[in-house]
Amino acid sequence: MKPSLAWLKKGLQLLLLIATASTLTMTLRAQSVAAPSATPPTASPTKPQPTTIAAKTTDVATMDSTVAALYDVISGPAGKRDWDRFRSLFIPGARLIPTGPRPTGEVGARVLTVEDYIQRASEFFDKQGFFEREASRQVERFGNIAHIFSTYESRHAKDDPKPFQRGINSIQLTNDGKRWWVVTIFWQAEDEKNPIPSMYLRSRN
Repeated sequence: MKPSLAWLKKGLQLLLLIATASTLTMTLRAQSVAAPSATPPTASPTKPQPTTIAAKTTDVATMDSTVAALYDVISGPAGKRDWDRFRSLFIPGARLIPTGPRPTGEVGARVLTVEDYIQRASEFFDKQGFFEREASRQVERFGNIAHIFSTYESRHAKDDPKPFQRGINSIQLTNDGKRWWVVTIFWQAEDEKNPIPSMYLRSRN
């Protein structure tokens, strides 16, 4: 028997309805996958910035006063130093780098933060008098940056006739328009193989 025309029309309408429903279901699924989460991702916590100790205006007004404060704050008889004053001279992230020959003969360097230096030096200063003064200076400056080759002399007592050690502090500084900051101190002590050249024993350049 041949199907009637009415039956064929009903069959086509049913197929069209099924196809429409299937397309709608696929669209909703795609939108569900593509839609962003209603809850935004949690932001990573911000690391706390190092606290800067307020400096004495007279300590950081000029390059001369900054270097003078640097030597003064570490000098004194056995006992504690004013480490907050020391901290106040340095820009956040500053480094102190001693260098010299190792027992093996090779030359090495150790990079210290300000806090590293304080921790290491405190034990020595608590037990031993230490006075360090600048004997000579060579300065280079451009804009807001400066470099000082500062020849130093170290004594256990202020009135010792001769220093027990000499060397050179290579000091980098910057001026932010308000004050001077110590950025880096890189130093090496004098020894038999490396005597201080006469040009670094003159008073000033």
